[in-house]
Amino acid sequence: MFRAVGSVLKRNKEAFYGIARGSTTSSSHRVFTSQITASTVSSASSSPLAGNSLYGLRSLLKGQNASLFRNVSTVAAISSESKEGLKLLVSGGPQARKWVGMWLFGSAAWVFSMVVLGGVTRLTRSGLSMTDWKFTGEFPPLSDEAWAKEFEKYKQSPEYKRVNKGMNLEDFKFIYWMEYAHRMWGRGLGIMFALPFSYFLRKGYITLRLGVKLSGLFALGAGQGFIGWWMVKSGLEEPPSEYSQPRVSPYRLAAHLTSAFAIYCGLFWTALSVVMPEPPAESLAWVRGAAKVKRLALPVSLIVGITAISGAFVAGNDAGRAFNTFPKMGDTWIPDNIFEMKPLIRNFFENTATVQLDHRLLATTTLIAIGTMWWFTRRLDIHPAVKALIGSTVGMTAVQVTLGVSTLLSYVPVSLGSAHQAGALTLLTLMLLLNHTLRKPSPSLLKSLPQIAKSNFS
Repeated sequence: MFRAVGSVLKRNKEAFYGIARGSTTSSSHRVFTSQITASTVSSASSSPLAGNSLYGLRSLLKGQNASLFRNVSTVAAISSESKEGLKLLVSGGPQARKWVGMWLFGSAAWVFSMVVLGGVTRLTRSGLSMTDWKFTGEFPPLSDEAWAKEFEKYKQSPEYKRVNKGMNLEDFKFIYWMEYAHRMWGRGLGIMFALPFSYFLRKGYITLRLGVKLSGLFALGAGQGFIGWWMVKSGLEEPPSEYSQPRVSPYRLAAHLTSAFAIYCGLFWTALSVVMPEPPAESLAWVRGAAKVKRLALPVSLIVGITAISGAFVAGNDAGRAFNTFPKMGDTWIPDNIFEMKPLIRNFFENTATVQLDHRLLATTTLIAIGTMWWFTRRLDIHPAVKALIGSTVGMTAVQVTLGVSTLLSYVPVSLGSAHQAGALTLLTLMLLLNHTLRKPSPSLLKSLPQIAKSNFS
């Protein structure tokens, strides 16, 4: 996904980032939009998930006049477009927008890797290996004496006493390094975000609107460390029953994962808004078609998000290691004990059977919803890039469902479990990109669009 956006930037640096050098004409608006659109479509076509839907995109690109894209050197001035309703998030010219966009995409990619690393840390039961937390961080044990001291701390924890009793020092070092890497990777993200942010502020590239957004995301990222420790602390407490294994609170795990997803979505959406302030649009007909798709894409995105968060409760209750059959749950379709907890609402967040059933139903609903969106939009007159994104989303949903079932049947191996978590965020990324592409163009661009795209006549 990040490679696709990078390709858009590379191929359109003359047309997109040179917008401050030209004069304002209706034709320049159309040429600018046509070039951005074609490169976006070309980038999307590199995804293997789009399937046969991308053949139409390749045909479209082949039919374009290549000289049209090479010879464009001027586009409408941004100052005049801003008066018409297009407000850029970055000042300082095209090079500034390029660097800020690269920084934000890099930050989003870092958060993505944090989510995956966090999943691996959880699946290897490494998250409770560090029994204390310091805001400023600390050096890892570097001597035999320091390692023995850390190991003694861990031996006092419920997880060692009930799960890992008899673990040797070498095994402890593995889970310790996993958790230490996760924490340090998070602190590294804070530095990687804060330093460029300060630099771009000093250079005057960050507008007030963008500064407020990024400050909020930075605050949420800083709070993520506290949420993570708040989560880990719940796993260091004695379980309520002598037969229970120590694990972190599913509520706190869900809060931690939801916060990470929110940071990622905020960074990725903002990066898209910086580098692509206008959606791909070459005709009013395509704009109207995009509006129809958006009415479906928004509720579908909500379902995708809820399904992803429900996975946090599956992980928090270790529900993936129960009912390892599909499509039935054991010998029945619906277990008998799904409502055994009182009050009733607790079952949806703490009952292993109910939590897994909910996740199965939500995953099925997601598959049906995205398939339905594809079915109802396949005959709409919409931009080829939108068609490609919908096709890619359908493909990714099928991959994600397959990963989920495989993870369940295989009793949640680390490789499949982490891939399934990464797949959830990938699907969410595609839905973000789709919704961003479906935005309404600025008034200045709308005024310049023909009723029907020229490519429709070729």
